[in-house]
Amino acid sequence: MQYTNPVIPGFHPDPSICRAGDDYYLVTSTFEYFPGVPIFHSKDLVNWRQIGHCLTTEVQLPLANSWSSGGIFAPTIRYHNGWFYMVTTNVSGVGNFFVKTKNPAETWSNPILVAQDGIDPSLTFDDDGRVYFQSSRTGDQGHAIYQCEIDIETGSMLTESHLLWKGSGGAYPEAPHVYKIKGYYYLMIAEGGTEYGHMETIARSKHPFGPYESYSNNPILSNRSMESSIHATGHADLIETQDGSWWAVCLGIRPASYPMAHHLGREVHLAPVSWTSEGWPVIGNDTHIETVMESPKLPEVQWPEKSIRDNFDSSNLRLDWTFLRNPVQGSWSLQDQPGHLVLHGHKTSLNETGSPAFVGRRLCHFTCKVEAQMEFEPLNDGQEAGLTVYMNEKHHYDLAVRSIEGSKMIVFRRTVGSLKVEEIRECPEGPIVLQIQALRDKFIASIRTPEIEPIEMGWGETHFLSTEMAGGFTGVFVAMYATSETGESAPALFDWFDYEPVELMEK
Repeated sequence: MQYTNPVIPGFHPDPSICRAGDDYYLVTSTFEYFPGVPIFHSKDLVNWRQIGHCLTTEVQLPLANSWSSGGIFAPTIRYHNGWFYMVTTNVSGVGNFFVKTKNPAETWSNPILVAQDGIDPSLTFDDDGRVYFQSSRTGDQGHAIYQCEIDIETGSMLTESHLLWKGSGGAYPEAPHVYKIKGYYYLMIAEGGTEYGHMETIARSKHPFGPYESYSNNPILSNRSMESSIHATGHADLIETQDGSWWAVCLGIRPASYPMAHHLGREVHLAPVSWTSEGWPVIGNDTHIETVMESPKLPEVQWPEKSIRDNFDSSNLRLDWTFLRNPVQGSWSLQDQPGHLVLHGHKTSLNETGSPAFVGRRLCHFTCKVEAQMEFEPLNDGQEAGLTVYMNEKHHYDLAVRSIEGSKMIVFRRTVGSLKVEEIRECPEGPIVLQIQALRDKFIASIRTPEIEPIEMGWGETHFLSTEMAGGFTGVFVAMYATSETGESAPALFDWFDYEPVELMEK
C-alpha cells in the first residue's frame, strides 16, 4: 500500500503528534485564526479526521492584539498517564502555556502558564516522573534551545533555564523535541528558517540537560535544492507505532508556479524513520520526503468524506470553519434564520488587522470550485457582503455585493499591497451565487443566478496571494464576509456553501 503526501493538505503548519494505544492525535498552528489549534485523529497515520480544537474560548485564546501571523505559534501534543497535554505560545498574548484534557475531542482546561519564554515549546515526561520544558529562545548564551524542569500541575519552573544546543550551524534553531529512547535523550530541532532552507537536525545525550552530541551526518531531513514538488520540509515530530516502527510528521510546502511560490500554506507530511547502526534516526528516503511513499503497516481506517455542500442546517458550525481572530459578538448566527449562516457587517473591514464578520475555511487544493448562494440587500452605500480569497489584510481578492451611489452592484476587487483594482457591474435581483474557481496559477471569479448563466467578473494570480509575495506564516482561506463603513448593515444570508476539489485538474 502507498499513500500520498501531504496527508493533511492546506494551511496546517508545525505538526505535532502523540499516540494513545492504537489512536494517533495531531495538532497544528493557527496564528491569528479562531478557534485555535485543530486536533486530528487517525488510526493509521495516513487518514486523518478533525475532531475538535484545543482552544475554543476567548479565555484560552485572546486574539484582540494579534497581528497577521501573530497569535498561536507551534504547538506540541503529548499523552501521559491518561492525560493529553498541548503546549504552545500566544506571541500576541500570554506567551508560553499548556492546556490539558482526558478527552481530546472535548473541552480542554484553561491555560497553565510557563515562565520560560521563547517559542515552539515542547514537553518531555521522563521515566522518573520529572517533566522537562523546552523552547527556542534567546538566553544568556545567545539564541538556542533551552530547557527547564517544571511542575506539570502548576507550570512553575523547578530549575532555571539551561542551554541544551545551538544546533548544527543553521539559522533559527527552533521546534525542539526531546525523546528518551534506549537510554539516550534525543534532541531534534528545525534549522534554516521555515522556508526553502528548512531542515531537521538531531543531537543526543545520556543526561536530560546534556551535553548534547550533534549527529555527524546532519541534517536528518531536508528537501533543499531538490527537483521535487515538496520543499521546505522540517519542524518534525517522531512517533513509535504499536508495531515498533518509527514515523515522522513534518511540515512542507508545494510551490504552485515558477518562480517558486506557495499559497496553500505549510502542510502536514508523513515519512518513515529508519535507524542507523549507531542509533541515529533518519527521516524519509535518505533524508528526503517523496510525494508517494509506502504506507505504515497498520490496519487502514478511512473516515467518511465530508459532503461538498454545507447547508448550515446544524446548530453549530462544522469544525473546518474558522473566524479571523475572536469573532465580534452578534457578527454571525446560525439561529437568526434557520438553514442559513447570517453575517452582520460592522466597521472592521478585510483591510484591517481586526475581526470582521468572517467565516472561512482553508484552501486545501490547487484546483477546486467554491460557490455560495447569498441573499443581501444593502440599505446604504458602504455596505458589502460576499466571498473573499484571503491571505492577509493587504493581499486578498473579494467578490461581493455592494451598494454604490444607491445602486446594488457586484464588485470583484483585487488588493495586492498598496494596489487595488475593481471590476464593477450591476447586480441581478434576488439570491445570487458567488463562484471562485481555483487553478494552480489563478483564481477566477464569477456570478450566476437560476435565470442567468455564469458571468465572469475577472481573475487574479495565485502568486500575489503567496507567502513569497504576501509574507507571513499562514495560507489562503476562502471565506464568507460582510462589512459596513457605517457600522450598521443589512444581514447577509448564506443559504449554502460548496467546496468541491477538482481531482483531475489537481494532477
